[in-house]
Amino acid sequence: MLKNFTKRKKEDKEALSAEIKALRAELMGQQQKLMSAKLPVIVLIEGWAAAGKGSLIKELISEIDPRFYRVESPVVQHESEERYPFLYPYFKAIPVNGKITFLDSGWMENVVRKYLRHEITKDEYRRRLRQVYEFERQLRDSGYLILKIFLHIDKDEQFDRLRSLAEAPETEWRVTEEDLWQHREYKNFRETYDEFMRKTNDTVQWHILDGSRRKTAVRDAMNLLVSEINFGLDSGKYKGKPFEEEFPLKKMPKLSEVDLSLSIDDEEYKAELKRLQTRLSELHNIIYRKKIPVILCYEGWDAAGKGGNIRRVAYPLDPRGFDVHPIASPLPHESNRQYLWRFWTRLPKTGHICIFDRTWYGRVMVERLEGFCIENDWKRAYNEINEFERMLTDWGAVVLKFWIHIDKDTQLARFTERQNTPEKQWKITDEDWRNREKWDQYETAIDEMLQKTSTKNAPWYIIESNDKKYARIRTLKIIVKALEKACEDHFKQIMD
Repeated sequence: MLKNFTKRKKEDKEALSAEIKALRAELMGQQQKLMSAKLPVIVLIEGWAAAGKGSLIKELISEIDPRFYRVESPVVQHESEERYPFLYPYFKAIPVNGKITFLDSGWMENVVRKYLRHEITKDEYRRRLRQVYEFERQLRDSGYLILKIFLHIDKDEQFDRLRSLAEAPETEWRVTEEDLWQHREYKNFRETYDEFMRKTNDTVQWHILDGSRRKTAVRDAMNLLVSEINFGLDSGKYKGKPFEEEFPLKKMPKLSEVDLSLSIDDEEYKAELKRLQTRLSELHNIIYRKKIPVILCYEGWDAAGKGGNIRRVAYPLDPRGFDVHPIASPLPHESNRQYLWRFWTRLPKTGHICIFDRTWYGRVMVERLEGFCIENDWKRAYNEINEFERMLTDWGAVVLKFWIHIDKDTQLARFTERQNTPEKQWKITDEDWRNREKWDQYETAIDEMLQKTSTKNAPWYIIESNDKKYARIRTLKIIVKALEKACEDHFKQIMD
């Protein structure tokens, strides 16, 4: 792509200026239409150091109302963001429906530089290429318009620009050691950029612009942006069809096949609770030192005992090293973004534990059954969720998913107790009773969810909770065992 790039011929400046003026006017007129259509737009500007990425973004936004866009430079990450999955800053930056985000460099620059610096292995480089493809496809399928531009200049042009910047006192600060290193490694960068673009070109096409012709590049970029928006306005939000990848799955029983008679006596419960909580406290210190992130996901029937289960898990943990996220209906700024956004932004740092009290699986349960998303959306979500969780485990996270299970009679007894106990009445709502009426529909959806998303890297555990104490002990045992294994695996990696 870059090796065979042909430079643009010189064009008449006055004609270019007239074209740019007309395109700016059209872009101004598109702003309200974007908001009305609730179309979100991501413009990724990649390219060589000194190719003019910042200047190009400045020209693109010059006539756009500042309320309609944001400019992000996520490639320059704060140290704390290095403790999250590599796509974290890019997912965090996606715009709400109807607005535009301009990215001054992004996921390609991040991956290519780390790879050429030998900060990531060849295998990790390939994994990140796959993750970028999945990231872009998920956003596209959710209705995002994505424009990817690479601003190209040759090695001689880059040298002249870097020298010019370095020799002027007011701009010398803009030339970094990273820029000079890239110039020295120009051929390696060109080859790796080429490979990256070829392997991420199918879902969202790359557009290479001639950075040596600044005004031409502005006209071409603006024309691409206006055309992309017009296409989106004319055709409406893209709605991707369900896409299924073969994930290694763990065979799961149907809920109706689970033995809910399992229980534990009080003496054994007290002894086991103390032992397991003590061990979990020790493991929390170890995973913090080893920087292993842990994500615990709780789903289950209303009144199944999720809250009490979570409290017994959280009690022995250092409060500075964990968070519990109760997930309710999305707020407006959340529902106006891709549905996984609100979970990406709540992920733990390395070494921390994050507990989700309800999760992204709402997409294939309540959103599916209550009509909050169309059929294509929830059917597509099984694969998207498997991809998301694979990204987390590729990052090194321990991901454990618990379905807290009770039978229908036990739920009724607990609902009735809550209704008749003043201090517990806040726990029971009309919605709980309405959901109970759809028990059979939910059970069908849950069975399908368990079958399609219990992957080997992020398995589901059905926790028998007619006896809440038994459920707490079983959950703690699973967590302790998984963390012990994660610590052992981490030690083996260091030794290897």
